[in-house]
Amino acid sequence: MTKTIQTTLFLLVASAAVVSAQPTVAPTNAILGTARGEDYNGYNITNTFETGYRFRSVGGDLGKYRSDVNFGNGLRLLSGSLTVNSKDGHGKYFDDLTLSTQGLGNDPYQYSSLRIGKNKLYRYDFTWRSNDYYNPALPIASGQHFRDTTRTLQDQNLTLLPDSPFRILLGYSRVNVDGPGLSTTNIGDARFGDEFPLFSNIRRQQNEYRVGFDARVAGFKISIMRSWEFFKDDTRQTSGAQAGNNPGDNIRLNLLRRDEPYHGQTNSWRSNILWDRVKWITVNGRFTYAGSRRDFLFDETALGTQRFGSLNRQLLVFGNGRRPVTTGSATITLFPTDKLTISNHTAVHSTRMDGDATFRQLDNSTLAFTTLEFQYLGIRTITNSTDVNYKASKLFGVFGGYQYSNREVRSIEQSVFFGEADRQSYNQTNRLHAGRAGFRLQPVKPLTIILDTEIGRSDRPIYPTSERNYHALGGRIQYKLGNLTLSSQLRTNYNVNSVSLFSHSSRSRNYSADASWAARPWLSFDASYSKIHLDTLTGIAYFYNSRLTDDRSMYISNIHSGYFGARIAIRSRAELTLGYSRIQDTGDGRPVGVAAPYVLGTVQAPIAPGTLGAVTYPLSFDSPFARFSIRLHQRIRWNAGYQHYNYAEDLLRQQNYRAHTGYTSLSWMF
Repeated sequence: MTKTIQTTLFLLVASAAVVSAQPTVAPTNAILGTARGEDYNGYNITNTFETGYRFRSVGGDLGKYRSDVNFGNGLRLLSGSLTVNSKDGHGKYFDDLTLSTQGLGNDPYQYSSLRIGKNKLYRYDFTWRSNDYYNPALPIASGQHFRDTTRTLQDQNLTLLPDSPFRILLGYSRVNVDGPGLSTTNIGDARFGDEFPLFSNIRRQQNEYRVGFDARVAGFKISIMRSWEFFKDDTRQTSGAQAGNNPGDNIRLNLLRRDEPYHGQTNSWRSNILWDRVKWITVNGRFTYAGSRRDFLFDETALGTQRFGSLNRQLLVFGNGRRPVTTGSATITLFPTDKLTISNHTAVHSTRMDGDATFRQLDNSTLAFTTLEFQYLGIRTITNSTDVNYKASKLFGVFGGYQYSNREVRSIEQSVFFGEADRQSYNQTNRLHAGRAGFRLQPVKPLTIILDTEIGRSDRPIYPTSERNYHALGGRIQYKLGNLTLSSQLRTNYNVNSVSLFSHSSRSRNYSADASWAARPWLSFDASYSKIHLDTLTGIAYFYNSRLTDDRSMYISNIHSGYFGARIAIRSRAELTLGYSRIQDTGDGRPVGVAAPYVLGTVQAPIAPGTLGAVTYPLSFDSPFARFSIRLHQRIRWNAGYQHYNYAEDLLRQQNYRAHTGYTSLSWMF
């Protein structure tokens, strides 16, 4: 993976975390009033909704704004709530009904839910969501990687006899993704090929059907669920006549058609049993099995010219895959005294993947050949852990535990090429020993202190960056007195993983502090701050100038997050909410230009201590907001809000933007 791609992936993840940390300013969360409702035919009915207009003004990279926030202009049903309840609890068709909505009317994130039930007979829950995903054409790949899709999700659950010892469970879920996409493909060989834009019509769908039951028998609580999941991907990719990204070469494309249908099915069982009839012991067991099978096809036709002669190629890859996954666990918890708790947990996990793939290429101007590939990967893990919790007094308690896991990885690769078979088999076992210990202290009633530590040793981790020799320290302090709450946390994790041809080390430290104070019934404050530090030093090997190069990559990140908010109520008639959040990654602390990002291939000799350039991605994100709501009538409120977004990168500044967003609305209750 190149550094440019690493940069882009990091920025996408960081921006997603930024936006999730600061929700949009609408809808209004002010209480409209006492919901007495209206009586009709034995039911009490209340209806509340907020409708209004959103606006936005964006300067800078509109595509990056849409990738992060995506709220636009227009009328919206910002929120809605409908409740219908039987007055005596014995309605004719149902006893209670609740309908909630948010963002309907072309918001990028829409949601609605319905719950309806009748006592002792049935309960039905329905949830629907629609999320617009926009990934702009970033500077990598000449701006030719793009996606604008809509993901629609629904989940339905029906419970029959909900209050009885035996309940019947029925369910259905559906996920649908569609929309346009743009990517690139290489035509020709790796040395003299060219890149061509490739348009995609994305079509993905997943359906799941469920049936099961819950039962209480002789002190046992039993739950069994059977499900059938069907998924398919029928995305089609095409490209018309073009010269490619390098018009100076001899490769031309007249037509490219690529179909990659991907269909599969997963049948699964889920079961759980709990026994807690005796006060001093509980036993809990779980078992799951999911057997997945898929069939895939890659069908491509390419016509044009290449470096030597014409391009007339037909490519066909097809095959199938199987992935049965089995898990089982048992937990026994003992309560010898009111002060002592002992818990033992044993779990087994097994994943097996195997399948065949046939590759056929027909070049009408040269030769045709076929290969057959078979792959198998099996991972079996056995884990056992014991935890002890002892509360010596109201002021002091200790806890500790030990965990052992044994993981076996087996891999088989076999290929048949021109009738000649080649088979390779690998087997690896990894054992992990980990110990935990800590204590709780409450020197005075408002103050609670918790400290814990964990040390782990693994002999053969599966990945070079997996945890091998690690230790973690953590602590939490909380002070709560009346309407004032103060808390702070600290968590560190150091890991060293070294094998014969590779070395990796990482250090992470997380600090956070929170404060909440309700000074008056009409005045409250919230504030928080956190810092996430991460630095890694990793050995890498790659080809540079046609020869293998040993190198090292150092990454440093220091993410600071802060938030402050205040709520002011004015004589129970109006409400004002103010807030400001900021997220900033300062990198290694040096200004951009002083420490440029480290580029692979620039170091060909061993690196002296202190001379290694660090990979850093400094950026900042600010978002102040204000929301005001005033009661015009007992059942009507007028609302207005404003939110500003300021996104600034130091590495890819063409993605920076400033956005002014807001809304005005009316909330009604009747």
